[in-house]
Amino acid sequence: MKSILFTSPGIAELVDEQIPEIVNDDDVIVKLERTTISAGTERANLIGDTNVSPMCGPTVAVFPRRTGYSASGYVTGIGPGVHSVAVGDKVAVSWSNHSEYCVLAEKKVYKLPSDVSFESGALVHIATFPLAAIRKCRLEVGESALIMGLGVLGLVSIGLLKASGAAPIIAVDPIPEKRELAIKLGADFVFDPFDLDFANKVKEITGGGANVVLEITGNGGGLNLALDAIAEFGRVALLGCTRNSDFSIDYYRKVHGRGVTLIGAHTRARPAVESSAGWWTERDDAMAIIKLLKFKRVDFDILIEDILSPKNAGEIYSKLACEKSFPLVQFDWNNLM
Repeated sequence: MKSILFTSPGIAELVDEQIPEIVNDDDVIVKLERTTISAGTERANLIGDTNVSPMCGPTVAVFPRRTGYSASGYVTGIGPGVHSVAVGDKVAVSWSNHSEYCVLAEKKVYKLPSDVSFESGALVHIATFPLAAIRKCRLEVGESALIMGLGVLGLVSIGLLKASGAAPIIAVDPIPEKRELAIKLGADFVFDPFDLDFANKVKEITGGGANVVLEITGNGGGLNLALDAIAEFGRVALLGCTRNSDFSIDYYRKVHGRGVTLIGAHTRARPAVESSAGWWTERDDAMAIIKLLKFKRVDFDILIEDILSPKNAGEIYSKLACEKSFPLVQFDWNNLM
């Protein structure tokens, strides 16, 4: 099979590897159709960032590295203990790689309805990230929501906030094209964060500030701006990966004195086995996303800006490494010629 490897800093190659085999009773082999590039995480891995996991301190960058954790395809093999999917089933998967085939534990494989596309299926896992953040913020119907940053997580968040009853939804990004797309996806207002009157405009629209903020920039400046625009007793989900901690916040005036809650919203900060109010497992969130797709509460197909061949991985990742704004791209693993 073919797989994409980051063989050295800034270099991505399409390589030949053995198709994986079933080892454990709960293993599922999936022939992947679409895999989604998650720009922020994959850029960090591509350039050799040593601070890629919040679970441990900076480590030495070791290559080759694999990436690409949100995908879809169909089942080609199952272990004897697998019951939720069968050979031939159309599925979405979590924590896969950019490759033709993957083998995963059954709990990371989710059956897709026939009318949900492979393209949407390949966004199910990524969509669980902002869904978990929204749950942790305990958003109430009719509360205002502010999205800081319109990469893939920010764009997916718009539909999820609509489905959750947020009003109004305010999307923020310095790139005009991203703001235009946000309006098409259903945001009520869009702003450039570098607008000097940004915070006052948000407060005017919301009647005092946003109740819920999804901070997705992973930038200390983004968090600082969000705190200027948040309501008293507001909740901020720290969804973006803030790998650089060299920034200052006036916590006394912006957080402590105003009763603001800061919530760690990394996708791994969730229960492993049993869901409870506001804290769902990864699998339960993935199945919820699939329900939202099935019943047309969200539309992910409209988010995808390009579907490309893995054979162009070198060129695609060269652009990812140096471009500030990268489109939402998927790989088509049927297009290897």
